[in-house]
Amino acid sequence: MNTSLTNTTEYMKGKTLVISGATRGIGKAILYKFAQNGVNVAFTYNKNEEEAQKIIQDVESNYKIKARAYPLNVLEPEQYIGLYEAIDKDFERVDFFISNAIIYGRSVVGGFAPFMRLKPKGLNNIYTATVLAFVVGAQEAVKRMQKVGGGNIVTLSSTGNLVYMPNYAGHGNSKNAVETIVKYAAQDLGQFNIRVNAVSGGPIDTDALRAFPDYDEVKAKVEKQSPLKRMGTPKDLAGATFFLCDNTQSGWLTGQTIVIDGGTTFV
Repeated sequence: MNTSLTNTTEYMKGKTLVISGATRGIGKAILYKFAQNGVNVAFTYNKNEEEAQKIIQDVESNYKIKARAYPLNVLEPEQYIGLYEAIDKDFERVDFFISNAIIYGRSVVGGFAPFMRLKPKGLNNIYTATVLAFVVGAQEAVKRMQKVGGGNIVTLSSTGNLVYMPNYAGHGNSKNAVETIVKYAAQDLGQFNIRVNAVSGGPIDTDALRAFPDYDEVKAKVEKQSPLKRMGTPKDLAGATFFLCDNTQSGWLTGQTIVIDGGTTFV
């Protein structure tokens, strides 16, 4: 018998995960990773309620856990307050919070651009969705985690604050900021038995990345640079995120950023 696996299953089963932006890509992979291990899931979506309902039916049927979905616009972080009040009615506890939702498309105009074309509105939108949404979402989670003796908080980041990526100044700057917030939160929340960490992914093959105009160029470059000769997948980040929330595996790890990049930052 794999004792480590048994301990993980026992620790995770019956707990509740709150995760933003989980109807596709990285968020969806994380949701399934937790559900497969007996964790109830409260997740958010922006517009795709139909996909959210499909996910609920699938995970409840296959993994015998409870799942609920809630609309959330991360450009309005205060929505988290009402969101958690709704979660309180549906779930008895909150143990994990993962800040994953991102913005792209029209919302990042003026933020996803070369330096001389950056605009305050686009930069502010990216910062709001990356940093402010994490702060408010985590604060509300902490209030619930304190009632159950602790918990784990993780934010998704990216290596765009470590290596140059064309047009990525707005995102890279905000990822750097959220990783710093993680360190401060970890210091302040350790007294409540709450750990706070980040998972920084290299370019991951998702719908969000495919929406970037230079997707083909990025994909080719990553496949060339990585010693593994492939892009990262959502499942690659899901495993690391799950590890950070499992006190039987990472119980003394806090205030850190784990880089999952296929070796591409050491080039």
